[in-house]
Amino acid sequence: MGTQNPSAPPRTQSAPAANPTRTRRHGGGITHENTRHTTRFVVIGNHLVQHRELSLLAIGLSCHLQSLPTGAGADIKTLTARFPEGPTRIAAALRELEAHGYLRRERHRTTTGRIVTRTVSCNQPQAARREPTSTGGSPDRPTVLPRQHRQAQVPPASAEQQEQAPSPHPPRTGHRPHPRPRKALPAVPQPSCTAPALLQQATDLLATLRRYDPRLLLSATDTAHLAPGVAAWLERDVAPSAVRHALTADLPDDPLRRPAALLAHRLTAQLPPPPPFRAPAGLPQPRYEVRNCDGCDRGFRAPETEDRCRDCRASADEAAPGTPPRHVPSHTR
Repeated sequence: MGTQNPSAPPRTQSAPAANPTRTRRHGGGITHENTRHTTRFVVIGNHLVQHRELSLLAIGLSCHLQSLPTGAGADIKTLTARFPEGPTRIAAALRELEAHGYLRRERHRTTTGRIVTRTVSCNQPQAARREPTSTGGSPDRPTVLPRQHRQAQVPPASAEQQEQAPSPHPPRTGHRPHPRPRKALPAVPQPSCTAPALLQQATDLLATLRRYDPRLLLSATDTAHLAPGVAAWLERDVAPSAVRHALTADLPDDPLRRPAALLAHRLTAQLPPPPPFRAPAGLPQPRYEVRNCDGCDRGFRAPETEDRCRDCRASADEAAPGTPPRHVPSHTR
């Protein structure tokens, strides 16, 4: 009775705890049939597809964004047209990805001055955005940071790259940045005559355009630039009403950003040809004073050197010897 069997277990052994990552003993669960991809594939990390805080819509949307080529549309309107989910659910999923570091939105200014929003899809949140272990948080869980902090965290560049690449955001100073220079207006036709009265008439015509369309309110600088072009039309025998109609007819319905540029284009593109050539009129015949003829005492017009009328001079020529007779028309007073 005092000898114990050493091969007998001291107590009943319990079944080992089931590992959730392994296939269950009863044969259920998922199995994989994997085939190696050679084309048209994207690598997705398990930290995303098995994320415990992201919704299924956010995980699937992030996978779709990572599979898109560079430059493809990723805004809410484009995604709503692509998927059956509405804009509210897609916007909420984008905010989830942005909060956990899988998405970043940056605003950039193009060369034309327009501000556009670029969506940056991150396949793995950077370590700089994770919560430090000294605060008691888990090192594997990303920390939600404000948008300005997330946008400022970029990989450090070398000293040579920092010298060559211009800074996308100039340092803020106490002075406001200088405005962009205004683009010069197109050239306008120049008149051959620069009489002050002609230029003043052209200036008055431009100043009255705002009565026909309020959008054609011109500044003094724009009016001075356009006045020679209007004067070139006026000296070509174009009526002021015709010039006004050419400048104000068929204007676009959209807001006019630069009305002076539109008027300068019309003055140049629709410039009429010069008027037909007119031969200069001959010199007017001199008009002499009326005087009395010394021979017949009739009145006639002639230079002061002549003292007889035409008939009397003809009679005197016929009476002279050796002069052939000729027919002389009657004298007209």
